[in-house]
Amino acid sequence: MQRVLITGAAGGIGRALRERLRGVYPVLRLSDRVLPAPARDGEEIDQTDLADMAAVERMVANCDGIIHLGGQSGEAEWPVILQSNIVGVFNVFEAARRAGVRRIVMATSNHAVGFYPRAQTIDHRVVPRPDSRYGVSKAFSEALASLYADKHGIGFLCVRIGNFGDRPIDKRRLAIWISPRDLTQLVRIGLEHPDLRYEIVYGVSNNRRSWYDNTNAYRLGYRPEDDSEAYAAAVLAAEPPDADPIAEHYQGGTFCAAEYTAKAPSA
Repeated sequence: MQRVLITGAAGGIGRALRERLRGVYPVLRLSDRVLPAPARDGEEIDQTDLADMAAVERMVANCDGIIHLGGQSGEAEWPVILQSNIVGVFNVFEAARRAGVRRIVMATSNHAVGFYPRAQTIDHRVVPRPDSRYGVSKAFSEALASLYADKHGIGFLCVRIGNFGDRPIDKRRLAIWISPRDLTQLVRIGLEHPDLRYEIVYGVSNNRRSWYDNTNAYRLGYRPEDDSEAYAAAVLAAEPPDADPIAEHYQGGTFCAAEYTAKAPSA
């Protein structure tokens, strides 16, 4: 990997990966709709709207690998999701195919499977159960990645990110948190693993409260260094007592509870 593109580089995950991958690859191309901070040695700055195919083709030119973080990062009305996370991801994958990009790490989400109950442990093989329009877009990105892997030979690692940050901030995040260094490790596996074709893994640290069987990530060499349990006592002490029962029942939390009109699940 000589030149690696990070889309969504001005966001929180993008900024963290920029720092942690600087010097790992000779050139980082950093792209967002909002200009990232000015370039340093070994960096290129790009401003691109992912819905503009011609601009996306310029963005991916001469890149060996892509870390795709760009797009709408939470729930929104359908027209926003459509342009940012459906049209946008198609444009990135198709432009990558035309440009001969070899690897893509796709930031998908726990919200692609958010309607599984918290009492159930799930792995990478479960049927998607998105909890929102945003979750639907992430399930779409996984399916599109599968198509481009099988039909065009691009290697994909789809990372169902739980919650990224320096530390978990509530009870739900004790199960789904991932630290910056653990996510960086997964991203490097996605770009560098010699035999990767199409894989789904969970972007979580080694949390003992996890709802995920992340065996597939471990099979690829993932060895997370962090565990949310170190923060559990403080997080649980600050947890409000009146949580929404729908949010508490499902892994997707408040994404499931928003606009919910179905019959409440049994305990």
